[in-house]
Amino acid sequence: MTMTGLPVSSRTYLAPGSATAAVVLAHGAGAGQLHPFMTSYAKALAELGVDVVTFNFPYMDAKRRLPDSPSVLEGCYRDVVDAVQRDVASAARGLFIGGKSMGGRIATQVAAADATLPVTGLVLLGYPLHPPGRPDKRRDAHLPRLGRPTLFVQGSRDTFGTPAELQPVFATISPAPTLFVVEGGDHSFKISGGGRQQAVSDARVQQTIAEWIGRVTKRPQPNI
Repeated sequence: MTMTGLPVSSRTYLAPGSATAAVVLAHGAGAGQLHPFMTSYAKALAELGVDVVTFNFPYMDAKRRLPDSPSVLEGCYRDVVDAVQRDVASAARGLFIGGKSMGGRIATQVAAADATLPVTGLVLLGYPLHPPGRPDKRRDAHLPRLGRPTLFVQGSRDTFGTPAELQPVFATISPAPTLFVVEGGDHSFKISGGGRQQAVSDARVQQTIAEWIGRVTKRPQPNI
């Protein structure tokens, strides 16, 4: 399913039955929505009962290497949220936003900028707290303004920010975020050995995301 009225391409992965909720997942800086990471996670989450919407930021559709300006990225993401709220029925039961690396960061910026945006929670896959080797260049000043339940999935050896580096940040965020650590995982959750071990690890992450979304949608949501 491709949504109409969007300035970018998008894909919708529908759950086989009545979906628990809808989640928008944006891609990272270097690869678009058709990257195997994005498609495999979208398909798996749909099979686990969550409708998933992915999309490309404008620069990716235009085949440019450098990401768009923050205002363009955020405006694009906001347009997708509005379209999903309008066009995907399960969003009425819960609308989550997030994504891989940069995509997740832009989702947090969109949520932090508007407390009235109808977002139930955020799913962040490898949050880029800082560029590799530059822990001084932090990207967390806006995180205390999220104001929604947030799931951080982080590889234990993520060079963009380890779980240990994220822990002090969590103390500034309310409600307190949930952290799932991919043991041995890098920024893309790849573990040594690959093969069957990788498949098991990815399945565990995907199950965790679906279960967390299910728990959050059953919580009473505050009026905002």
